[in-house]
Amino acid sequence: MDHVLLVSSSPKVSELLISLLKSSYDAAEISAVPCGREARSALAQPDRYSLIIINAPLEDEFGLDLALLAARTTLSGIMLLVKNDAADKAAAKGEQFGVMVVSKPVSQQMFFQALRLLQISANRLRGLQHENRMLQSKMEEIRMIGRAKCALIQYLNMTEPQAHRYIEKQAMDLRVTKMEVAQGILQTYES
Repeated sequence: MDHVLLVSSSPKVSELLISLLKSSYDAAEISAVPCGREARSALAQPDRYSLIIINAPLEDEFGLDLALLAARTTLSGIMLLVKNDAADKAAAKGEQFGVMVVSKPVSQQMFFQALRLLQISANRLRGLQHENRMLQSKMEEIRMIGRAKCALIQYLNMTEPQAHRYIEKQAMDLRVTKMEVAQGILQTYES
């Protein structure tokens, strides 16, 4: 179930897009706002929306700056609907940041294809972010264990292999992670 933010100054277009989304897109909640100001307020919760659709122009701005802001601050798939004559210019600026620019008028089939592409790219981005978090966590663990080894070498005159073996043995004996053993060592010797 996805949450969608729809930004459109036209109530008629909003109704049409909401009905299209409800008919074939698994959206738990569709929030519709008429202007960039309200959209920015809604983006205060950056992980809330999996999809953001902006129907340009808006009451208070064109919409491209809003799309770029959303691209920088969220992992949402972002679709910017613009008139055909402005599509190339908007695409030149927006697509390099991950904003999908779709020219109006847009057919129902094209709209759904764009939605699918956005979902695929957003899922891929979320997967990469998860992988990045895991790698950062692993790097932090390696750094902390390294610091703990250095503390053992410095304060207990162990060699690096002895310090490594000590941390591994403590983790096995106490049935805790090497990270927890390292934290305990650092609390003892770095306090």
